[in-house]
Order: sequence, then C-alpha cells, then structure tokens
Amino acid sequence: MAKKTVLAVDLGAESGRVMAVHFDGARLALEELHRFPNTTVVINGTLHWNFLRLWSDIQAGIEKGKALNPASIGVDTWGVDFGLLDKQGGLIGNPVHYRDGRTANMMEKAFARVPKAEIFAQTGIQFMPINTLYQMLSLVESKSPQLEIAHTFLTAPDLLNYWLTGAKVCEFSNATTTQMVNPRSGTWAIEMLEKLGIPTHIFPEIVQPGTRLGEYDGIPVIAPACHDTGSAVAAVPAQTENFAYISSGTWSLVGLETDAPILTEAALAANVTNEGGVYGTNRLLKNVMGLWILQQCRVTWAGEGKAFSYGELVEMAENVTVETAVFNPNDGRFLTPGDHPQRIRELCREIGQPIPQTPGETARATLQSLAYAYRDVLNELQAISNRTVDVVHIVGGGSQNTLLNRMTAVAAGMSVVTGPIEATVIGNALVQLIALGEIKDIQEARQIVKEGLVV
Repeated sequence: MAKKTVLAVDLGAESGRVMAVHFDGARLALEELHRFPNTTVVINGTLHWNFLRLWSDIQAGIEKGKALNPASIGVDTWGVDFGLLDKQGGLIGNPVHYRDGRTANMMEKAFARVPKAEIFAQTGIQFMPINTLYQMLSLVESKSPQLEIAHTFLTAPDLLNYWLTGAKVCEFSNATTTQMVNPRSGTWAIEMLEKLGIPTHIFPEIVQPGTRLGEYDGIPVIAPACHDTGSAVAAVPAQTENFAYISSGTWSLVGLETDAPILTEAALAANVTNEGGVYGTNRLLKNVMGLWILQQCRVTWAGEGKAFSYGELVEMAENVTVETAVFNPNDGRFLTPGDHPQRIRELCREIGQPIPQTPGETARATLQSLAYAYRDVLNELQAISNRTVDVVHIVGGGSQNTLLNRMTAVAAGMSVVTGPIEATVIGNALVQLIALGEIKDIQEARQIVKEGLVV
C-alpha cells in the first residue's frame, strides 16, 4: 500500500501544533511540523483566546505540510468555547475564554427558567459554569448586541473549519460539550434554548465525525472528533468493552465508552456528562480539574523566581516523607487563574488537612488528590452504568507522570495502562484515515495503537 499522510491540527489550552501522521498500511509515524503557544489576551477585563494568531499559526503549519502531499486535514480543539458570525460570515468579536468570569451566577439564572433536571434530560451534560449554555445565557442577560446581529454559531474547531472550507456546520462530538444538544437525537435542544431566550436560528447543521467538509488549498478537510477528548478516546488501545479512560492533561476527563447516553436520576445526582463519541459511541465521563492546578502553581512559583519543570516537581513530590493533604481538586476556587499554592493552603486549612509547606509537598498533595478524585469518579461511573471496569487507560500528556499513574492505580485498585502520549493527534488522524478508506473501522484503528505500531 502506498503511504498516506494526513495533517492533524490539535489545539490545547497551552499550545497548538500541526502534525503530519504517515500511514503505510500497518504503522503510523508522527512528524511534528509546527508547534506554537496558545496565548490569552485580556481586553477591558474580559479574557479572550487569540484566535487570529491561532489561525495564522495553523496556516503556517499546513503550508509546511503541503510538501508531503497530504490526503486530508483534520482539526480538534478544546470544547465549550465558540464564535459568532454575522450575515456576511464575519467573526463578531474575538472568542471569549471559558475561564472568564462572565458566567458567574448564570447556572442559577438558567435553573430559574428551566429546572436543572429538565436541562439534564435534554442534554445529559455535567453542570459546570464554563459550559457554552451559560456563556450564551450571559449574552442574553447582558442584552449583548452580538446576539442581535449573530447569524451563525460555531464552536471553536468549527470556526477554524469554516475558515478552512467555508462550511458552516458543527461537528457532533464537540457540539455535545455545549450543553445545548440532545444526545439521543443528535440535534440542538431547541425547546430548552427558547425557554432561556437564546436565539435558535443561529445554530447550524450538526455533522458526524468522518464527514468531509470541503477543501483548503485543494486538500480535503475531514472532521475528526473535533473535541480533543473525543479524538483522544478514539485512540485508546482498548480491546475489551470493560475499560475506562483518563484523558490526562490540563483537564482530566475520566470516563467510560457506552453505546447510548445514560440520563438516569443517578447520573444527574452524580453530575456526570454524556458527550458524543466516534461511530455511534457515547462518552460517559466527568471532568476533574486535572494538571491545571499544578500548571498554575508553576506560574506562581516562577513569578517568585523558582522556575520548576514538571519533572523536577514530580521528583520533589516523590521525595516527600511527611503526611500530605487530600483535597477536592474540583473546588471552584481552582477554576480561575491565580495563586493556586495559596488557594491549596486555604482549602487545607478549612478542611483540617495538613497544610503543604514546600513546592514538593504542594505537588504531592495535588497529585494525590487527583488520584483520589479519579477513584471516586470511576466508582460512580461503574455504579451508574452497571458495569465493572477491568483496566484504566491513561492517555495524553499526563500519562507521562509516573507518580500520578502509580497513585491512581493504588487509589482505584485497578490495572493502569499508559499511553499513547499523543492520543489526541493519533485519534484525529485515525478518523481521517477511516474516512479515507485506509483503515476499516475503529476496532482496527485501536488494534494498530495497541500493537504499538506508532512511531
């Protein structure tokens, strides 16, 4: 078989990259073409993503890849954030970051109009203030003129796909993260949106992963799972149904793959989420704050003149001999940027846990707390789904954190398999290759990853 090359554009909270993924019929080979920072911009007190810079870097990466004669391009990003287009297709304002404070109190305002149980029945999504639903409601509540002139709503990867191809559509896996899509029908939850005063004429067609969207400079553009977690889960090298996964990075997404959404009272009570997966699958999961806390600690310590690498922090955590704290990493105080070491100390003081005194103790307490949070979520998901987990696959950048992986295995009492590190890029590429007919289906794709046929 002749070698096929696809380009995977992968944007995370800290950085983005354009990767070439080569497939010779048996093995995948990854080649980094262009890596770039994903920076934020504060304008008049509002936290924005710098989408024009991202677009420029994506174009630069694709330009480098043209010499490889790529068969297609696929884009994945984080979830929940979006852009609005006017009637002429122009972007109305720069997309706002989900960690901006505009969603404060919006969940309560939503529940005053539509009961919490009804929102869950209509969407199946975990209640978090960052969700698109509450961002949109903030525009309604502030009587934003953006809504008056908005013609099309596009999530973050869909906006980039529009700039690549001109196609104004929303890809299913990412659309489900908005808490505005009915997971059973795969369509927008129009009745609920109307009750909240959100204009529904702006929501475009929803398409499935594997859909060809158009072309960019003659190169076909295929929608993978455009939500980065959806792409990461597509690359989990599982060969049994009874597996769980942790997509470990800035956020930790702890979940199971199910055949259908689970919208029971128990699922609502546990505040779990049902996100769209690839090829008819559902991702029953829960968001845990993840390594974001440690990232913010590093920023604080760097500002104090102590620039630690992640490796150094893990080594210091390994060497801690005193009892360390266990706290709730999903405490709301950790959602926004800031002095997270101080926030950890404050929380530990409030709950009567040992107060970390050093960076090493802080790092160990954070990792230990994440491991216990993973355990609790895994137990909840098994109860809700009436399934028993045999193995936990940890994928993504956080899979390199051997201390956290060991803590997770001990806390959960389960076997842990790590890798691939580049799960998001690999999953993005696998869906493209399936759409191109190079790989038969997702089972064959996962077998390629399981056998280690990735270099």
